[in-house]
Amino acid sequence: MSQSYIGGVISGTMTPLTGQVTGFVEYLVVAGGGGGGSYLGGGGGAGGLLSSTGYSITPGSLITVTVGAGGSGQAGQSTTASTNGGNSVFGSVTAIGGGNGGGYSGTTASSGGSGGGGRGDPSGASGGAGTSGQGFAGGNGVVLTGSGSPGGGGSGSVGLPNSAGIGGSGGAGTCSSITGSRVFYAGGGGGGASYSSGSNASAGLGSAGGSNGTYDVSSSNALANSGSGSGGTGINSASVSSGNGGSGIVIIRYPANCAPPASFGGSNVPQVLYNNGYQIYVWTGSGTVTF
Repeated sequence: MSQSYIGGVISGTMTPLTGQVTGFVEYLVVAGGGGGGSYLGGGGGAGGLLSSTGYSITPGSLITVTVGAGGSGQAGQSTTASTNGGNSVFGSVTAIGGGNGGGYSGTTASSGGSGGGGRGDPSGASGGAGTSGQGFAGGNGVVLTGSGSPGGGGSGSVGLPNSAGIGGSGGAGTCSSITGSRVFYAGGGGGGASYSSGSNASAGLGSAGGSNGTYDVSSSNALANSGSGSGGTGINSASVSSGNGGSGIVIIRYPANCAPPASFGGSNVPQVLYNNGYQIYVWTGSGTVTF
């Protein structure tokens, strides 16, 4: 499976230590991942991922920060589909929530930042489309006796189709070093495995995505604040459900010798880090920032 990597040096100039920030900040905006489908369900698609070193800041500007929630998984043998992840926003930048995986009773996969995986046998349904520049499509279901379901799309690659008895892997996530450490975000969830036997099913994994469920076993949730999709399940009873998508995240950074933001608002204050000559602000919930 391929993997993507982002990182880089901030462009533009900053006004140091004046009490106001003028120039450009680097950002990473990741939307919430989609929920997986149940009963030969496809994996949830990853939330859209956007990054740049050139977001322009002016003194006194108030910027809204929204962190998208992860989509809910499909409950057992419910005819109600799993849901898309929520959008994440930093000012004028909007990352689109990941698509849900297809599942029980012909519920279909949705498009999103990355698309959800389609259902496998017996319908062979298509995966949802991704959003250009944010993520890739979910895998298409292949009709095979005893098959699993395809994986959800990731920010780095498409979700893979199912094969006989095996769920398709979720698409790869993207590695970012914006916090100073290499962290994967926005991987697709794995597709549901064989309904005839859980023992011959591989766990379909996107980078930070949820693993698939096997025969009558729930799939896993995606990692919180990863923007990844959750896994889909194999054949299951009404009491077995697919996992929930991972919530999103918003991160900005700029040189440490510049003034910090003037204030934060809303119900969530970001975590503040200092690393490699940068001041870094990490939102795991929604709020505002004024420069």
